[in-house]
Amino acid sequence: MAAKLTVSVALLALLFSRIDTARLLASARNASVPWLVAALGVYGLNVIASTWRWRLLLDAQGVHVPGRTLFRSFLVANFFNNFLPSNIGGDVIRIRDTAGPAGSKTLATTIVLVDRGLGLMGLVLVAALGATMQAGLHGSGASPIWPSWLWAIFIASAALSAPAMLAPEGLGRLLQPLTVVHPEWVGTRIETFTSALGRFRERPGALAGCFGGALLVQGLMVMFYFAVVLALQIPISAWELAVIVPLSLVVQMLPVSVNGLGLREATFSFFFTRLGLPIESAVLLSLTGAALTLLFSLTGAAVYVSRAR
Repeated sequence: MAAKLTVSVALLALLFSRIDTARLLASARNASVPWLVAALGVYGLNVIASTWRWRLLLDAQGVHVPGRTLFRSFLVANFFNNFLPSNIGGDVIRIRDTAGPAGSKTLATTIVLVDRGLGLMGLVLVAALGATMQAGLHGSGASPIWPSWLWAIFIASAALSAPAMLAPEGLGRLLQPLTVVHPEWVGTRIETFTSALGRFRERPGALAGCFGGALLVQGLMVMFYFAVVLALQIPISAWELAVIVPLSLVVQMLPVSVNGLGLREATFSFFFTRLGLPIESAVLLSLTGAALTLLFSLTGAAVYVSRAR
């Protein structure tokens, strides 16, 4: 954590040493409030789409939870993801809230892991398409990640996950050596895990819907940032954001900073300089988007407090 915090602070210090802070603050003061409110609305749609994906997978396993309950749980999970120095705190909340209806913590964990996996595959696919488009328009040096790397990651993840879905029994046999730790306890969980994968294999529509939902979520994230761009009057198109936003989200996954802080701003700045835009605009867009995300996440805190009472 100390190393991550050092990286975040160092990157932000480097960026702020190269920008006109007065101009950045002036642009922030002139931001359009209606467009910022619209951005919050788009982010809310993003959370609704993410909840719908989760519900598809739960229904495929015969776990029926009211949509309103799942939405409230996702709000709390979103709060923990954004306010804890890790992105797995929210997953713990989601698992805890569905373990009861699922009748098994292992089953609830499997559903969240599949949801996460499909979401990451969707993100990498969109990022690969964006990086390829960026390389075609501005050359291979215009992207912080080579498109071939992203395509390789997507193909490799698809190749590794396909056997697990198509032949979960084989995966169960590969996991059998783990039973040496505790044959009964570990064996029961492996059986629950592989049985859940088997039910997903019988319901490919749920997996396809969840993957399609992941692509929708990425599209809504682009719209979210485009609303922020309109609020800040930054001359950049939605198509250019469709390249920048997914790639920035992929870069933030690197475990070298605190929740992507500093790394996200550096990625935006890298792209903006290649588009002939000032670094001030990149930093302002990134920080404003992060601030709005944190602001929306406070709804999860309110839900969490109400549930505790």
